[in-house]
Amino acid sequence: MATGKRPEPTRDRTDWARLRAMPEDEVERIADADRDNPATVADGEWADAFVGLPPAKVSVHASFDGDVVAFFKRGGKGYQSRMNAVLRQYMERRLAEDQKR
Repeated sequence: MATGKRPEPTRDRTDWARLRAMPEDEVERIADADRDNPATVADGEWADAFVGLPPAKVSVHASFDGDVVAFFKRGGKGYQSRMNAVLRQYMERRLAEDQKR
């Protein structure tokens, strides 16, 4: 239920004074070690990348075992998206197997 309140802005956790005082080679070393830094990703890793909109969602009524739902809900908000991701992965593997036949 919407409360009409705007969410609090995310607090910047960067220690800018420490970063400015750090030697450039140290900044580069840290950046190179950061696996999430897009500048450190090899070109080949993007070779099969796909950019596009996700498929449209369809609302359905489905029943699942209680323990299955409880497992996904333990992960917090977004449990239905996680369930969808598992189902999508299963579907994509089956489709790939069918294409091999």
